[in-house]
Amino acid sequence: MNILSSAWFWIAIVAILVIIRDVFIQKSHTITHNFPIVGHFRYWLEQIGPELRQYIVANNREELPFNRQERSWIYASSKNENNLQGFGTDQDFSSPGYIFIKNAMMGFNPSKNHLYHKNPGVLPAAKVIGLYHKRAKPFRPYSIVNISGMSYGSLSAKAVESLNKGALLAGCYHNTGEGSLSPYHQNGADVMLNIGTAYFGVRELDGRFSMDKLKQKVEENPCIKAIELKLSQGAKPGKGGMLPKSKINKEIAEIRHIPMDQDAMSPAFHSEFSTVPEMVDFIESMATETGLPVGVKSAIGKLEQWEELAAYMEKHGKGPDFITIDGGEGGTGAAPHAFADHVSMPFTFAFAKVYQIFQRHNLTNKIFFIASGKLGFPEKALMAFAMGADSIHIAREAMMSIGCIQAQKCHTNHCPTGIATSNKWLQSGIDVTLKSERYYRYHYTLVKEIAEITHACGYEHPTQMTMDDIEWSMGDNNRTMALSKALGYTKTETAYAGLEELVKCPHLGGLNARKRLSL
Repeated sequence: MNILSSAWFWIAIVAILVIIRDVFIQKSHTITHNFPIVGHFRYWLEQIGPELRQYIVANNREELPFNRQERSWIYASSKNENNLQGFGTDQDFSSPGYIFIKNAMMGFNPSKNHLYHKNPGVLPAAKVIGLYHKRAKPFRPYSIVNISGMSYGSLSAKAVESLNKGALLAGCYHNTGEGSLSPYHQNGADVMLNIGTAYFGVRELDGRFSMDKLKQKVEENPCIKAIELKLSQGAKPGKGGMLPKSKINKEIAEIRHIPMDQDAMSPAFHSEFSTVPEMVDFIESMATETGLPVGVKSAIGKLEQWEELAAYMEKHGKGPDFITIDGGEGGTGAAPHAFADHVSMPFTFAFAKVYQIFQRHNLTNKIFFIASGKLGFPEKALMAFAMGADSIHIAREAMMSIGCIQAQKCHTNHCPTGIATSNKWLQSGIDVTLKSERYYRYHYTLVKEIAEITHACGYEHPTQMTMDDIEWSMGDNNRTMALSKALGYTKTETAYAGLEELVKCPHLGGLNARKRLSL
């Protein structure tokens, strides 16, 4: 046999060349210099480490940010597969912070004509956003679960389109993220317009906010039901961002109102205001000019300015219509590790502290509270409702429902599933029709299971859950404690007249979904 046609001959040649390069030419890697050939396997294994851990090494409840059991539940729910669990739980009941939900001896049994039997995946919010401040266009979300802010640019066009079409099926609203409203957000679902520090989409080319452009955007897009002013987010509170000019194409430039020949900077803080009264004036001006409810989104750290905001709102009767509290464990945005790991409080403590501030100023029934931070599971969502949340936002859970595998490559532009990348080839594997259906199935299952557990506790709607209905494990001799004692407050009771009244509300969103369901 001709030696030149032997595979082993060419493998040997390549190996010799690699050894020569590693030992005599390259100077940057000591490992490959000292161990040519074998050293390359070390770097290769390091690159696929997350995948190896999540599928082979880690157990079902071990990995973060989402363990295998959580991911499997989302995947099975989104595919309408069996998401049940057999042979009992594998959870450690004595682990600190473990959630126990207290069911009633005889729960709430919906009548045969109850809306739950017509569609158990439909559950509107118990409050109306903007009613207290008498906004021209108050809004009751059609769903207690909605899609959190993830920008086009951070997510691919097909991922955003899939989520929006899934939101249309579910009737929930879709937050745009600070990248502004794109064509992929405009497939029939309700939209919450997020405005960040760079004022993308509602700005002049020099970065100044433009009220005229905001008014025009709202007038031209009736799908926009509310405006969220982002102060900070859980992934990187107090940290700005930068979209390099190499990633700015004509479409993104037009959507964000930015030039194509320079990097797009997102400052750490807003230029339109620097004090609480100035922020309230800015919120009121946007609400007056557009007629829409306006709220703020923030991660929580120091509380002095929240105290100031609550006192100002109580005195003057104006301010944000809703507050989105983002836990420090939030994480769709790429961030330096210290910001992601150590800046701002986790959701539970952040929400409890802010809620109590507004409760002391008699404002909790006048503000709509949105909870965010790994809450896309029935037990965690119900804990948030028991603490005083009126709805929840989900982000990474929504991404997983359309195929995200937690590869943690979001910041590299090499997302293998095509969800968090601008790479056309990687995006080509996303079937929008299929993925939108999968988001809908996940959303439907989540809402349905929230409703089922709520009924088991003796209530019709999760907003009726109290802080004494949830207990935490203290990790101490199997001791548990009600949320009211552990967090030091009891939530304010929300006025509730029944699900039928919510569905009849003239301010109810999800019109296109309601037409489809004849509700």
